[in-house]
Amino acid sequence: MKIEDLEIGDVVYAARLITDDGSIPEGVEGEILAEAGTRGVITLIGHVEEEPKRSVFLVRFEDSNMNLGNPIGCWVEDLAMEPKTVN
Repeated sequence: MKIEDLEIGDVVYAARLITDDGSIPEGVEGEILAEAGTRGVITLIGHVEEEPKRSVFLVRFEDSNMNLGNPIGCWVEDLAMEPKTVN
């Protein structure tokens, strides 16, 4: 199974550090949104008008108290199906 096969409600993990690229309304560019390995849930799957063949996933990642944060738009390469292990 690949990230592209996942559905709304499925659990994912941040594959890398995810920061605000300046596209979040009232957000702070460069702010950390999810550390690598943070668990989240897919809340919506769609496409951006400029790249209709590329999927974008809205994911709500957990904070340190296991509360879900605001939805964050993520590309396939931002997500993993298993938590990242540290060697």
